[in-house]
Parts: sequence; structure tokens; C-alpha cells
Amino acid sequence: MQAQYVHSSPQALFRIVRHGHRWRALCDGQELGRFDTAEEAVHGLREDQPNAKLPRRLTDWRYIPAPALAHLAPPSAATMARLASAA
Repeated sequence: MQAQYVHSSPQALFRIVRHGHRWRALCDGQELGRFDTAEEAVHGLREDQPNAKLPRRLTDWRYIPAPALAHLAPPSAATMARLASAA
């Protein structure tokens, strides 16, 4: 999972997702734009979806950080078997 900001409204789930060096603005599963900063994504979503009553400030969105160990490879089958036998 990537770092993202989330806001749920009665109309849809809005997300601002980190995508490399840019941010993607999404309404449900549909991408509405890409922005250089998360703040620009908030402004873009507010302009594109005025009836959704989205928060103006990014700090009012719920932040979900990327997992701290996301850069590690998944455990191998041998490791999983060893963990299963230890339980």
C-alpha cells in the first residue's frame, strides 16, 4: 500500500495517493488527475467535485502512511514453513 490521504463523502470515496514523485487524485477508482504536491491535488479535487464538500486543508484528510517494511520482499516458502512449524 502506498501513502495516501482519504476522505469519504456520501457521494464517493476520495483519495490522494502517492505515485512516485507525484500524487494521484482519485474518486472511487477513477483517476481525476496527477499533481506535484498533495495540496495541489486537494485543490484540484475541490474544483472538479464542488458538490462533494471536500475539506480545504490536507490536514483535515485522514492520512494513511505506507507500511514501514514495504521495501522488503515477501517471505519465502521455506521461511513460511519454518514459521508454521514453530507455532
